[in-house]
Amino acid sequence: MKQAGEHAMHRSLERGLRLVETVALNGGSTSLAEAARRTGLHRSTAHHLLQTLVGLGYLRQDPDTRAYELAAKPFQLTGRTWSPGQLAEIARPFLAELTRRAGEGSSFAVYRDGAMTVVAKREHDGPVRVVQDVGAQRPLHCTAVAKAILPWLPQPELSGLLARLRYVRYTPKTIVSRAAFEAELRRIRAAGYAIDDEEHIAGIRCVAMPVFGHAGQVVGSLCTIGPKSRVTQQRLRELRGPLAELSRALSERLGWHG
Repeated sequence: MKQAGEHAMHRSLERGLRLVETVALNGGSTSLAEAARRTGLHRSTAHHLLQTLVGLGYLRQDPDTRAYELAAKPFQLTGRTWSPGQLAEIARPFLAELTRRAGEGSSFAVYRDGAMTVVAKREHDGPVRVVQDVGAQRPLHCTAVAKAILPWLPQPELSGLLARLRYVRYTPKTIVSRAAFEAELRRIRAAGYAIDDEEHIAGIRCVAMPVFGHAGQVVGSLCTIGPKSRVTQQRLRELRGPLAELSRALSERLGWHG
């Protein structure tokens, strides 16, 4: 009887690990039907094991689509973080909600090896909108998505970056000196948000906030962007509320407990 019980436990463990691997290799979300098909498990067995893995924190189930995706625990255990592609997939529903609430376009950007890259976006449906390209790199010294990340980098990394940075002038409002930029980063760190007030492109305003991972490290930034005719200074202040709520929710989705 004892051996039979141990055999059943080992079989359940093996099946559970196969399901985690299936979801991980799929890259994004995986439906119950797809998980059962790929592992060769009966649908009811797969459902029971998937729900157990959700309860243990290895997977999460999307409340809308009911599909399964990796939760934060596998990354916490391995000390690894999400790839830009994984972060883009996770960020998409948060971008959709931010655009719905703000009435402006939104994007999510990540910092890797000295470059800031937009990895996901959601366009505004109105006739006048700011077009953003996924994969486009953004200047570090004059865009809100970059300025919202840099103050939370480890100090040695930030110091080295600032020493190499070229302060190219894009508009009359662009910060073009290291001293002024360091003062701006201190202000952002204290305030918790960054603004691009026509610093990169004339007529465009943006506000962004950092997004953190399970180890407390900054992994990206969430922003909303629009023409200054709609994004007035008052509107910039109003947008900080939904942006703060959603950047925190996205951070918590990534395992952050700040």
